[in-house]
Amino acid sequence: MTERLEDIAIAMVAEGQGILAADESTGTIKKRFDSIGVESTEDARRDYREMLFRAEEAMKNYISGVILFEETLFQKAADGTPLVDLIKAAGAVPGIKVDKGAQALSGTSIEKITEGLDGLRDRLAKYYEAGARFAKWRAVITISDATPSHNSIHANAHALARYAALCQEAGIVPIVEPEVLMDGEHSTHGIERCEMVTEWALKEQFQELYYAGVNLEGMVLKPNMIVPGQKSGSKASIEEVAERTVRVLKNCVPASVPGIAFLSGGQSDEEATAHLSAMNAMYDMPWKLTYSYGRALQAAALKAWGGKTENVAAAQRAFAHRAKMNGMAALGTWQADLEKAA
Repeated sequence: MTERLEDIAIAMVAEGQGILAADESTGTIKKRFDSIGVESTEDARRDYREMLFRAEEAMKNYISGVILFEETLFQKAADGTPLVDLIKAAGAVPGIKVDKGAQALSGTSIEKITEGLDGLRDRLAKYYEAGARFAKWRAVITISDATPSHNSIHANAHALARYAALCQEAGIVPIVEPEVLMDGEHSTHGIERCEMVTEWALKEQFQELYYAGVNLEGMVLKPNMIVPGQKSGSKASIEEVAERTVRVLKNCVPASVPGIAFLSGGQSDEEATAHLSAMNAMYDMPWKLTYSYGRALQAAALKAWGGKTENVAAAQRAFAHRAKMNGMAALGTWQADLEKAA
């Protein structure tokens, strides 16, 4: 029996669970390892990710899927078990990051276009065979005095739609990630500007998905939340972030999309959790609203681990705590005092 894209997508946004983004590129994971004084070797990367995937409490209860970097998809655990099998054994869906990164968009100073469409059809067939059942492609939209341009929004939406169509053809659920970055330039990037640009990007995105013939019931959206830029000097309450984010989503995302898994995008661990919980507690929505966090799920575990075998259990507890907090946020039941209790 063939697996239906719709069923995989629903499993990825299972009640009270979310997606662990463990797809840091070799460059990014090196920076994370540098912060704890660990050399980024293939074995060290494997040990770190194996530790997360073997964290039973977190994986079985709060993680519905794991996004992997290509290296990890084909890696085996220290005892010879393929890492993909550890993820499946925990009841989570293995996924794969397939884009080749954001490069400078010609004719602009700071805008980017994500590359990786060439040869993608063949790569997807290989990833499917290795056990991946969903994929991720990230586009980035930069806010500044002069950006984003329509060219940047359109080019990225078009590329994401082409990627999504290729994924579905291969039996793989696409995560569509048009991220409006929160580290845009200074004062122009308040929460209103973020809302306006995100709405524009999402409207364009669903138009392109429609043109490409993408089945919306067999995809997951991974957007940013509506937050003020980090350099804008302005702050927004949890309620305002929730209200504006839900409004944009209701204006732009068809109800046939099974789920929306937010990126944390530079928010602190607790902010990302609080905002998600507020949305689920305060609003009735046609889709599941959950998380697809990388740093916001892993930062505490990485620090607790520090590259030492004797710290594995402590790091797994730290990971389980963050995963549990976010699992509660996906149900709208998180409370700030639960953080202190830990």
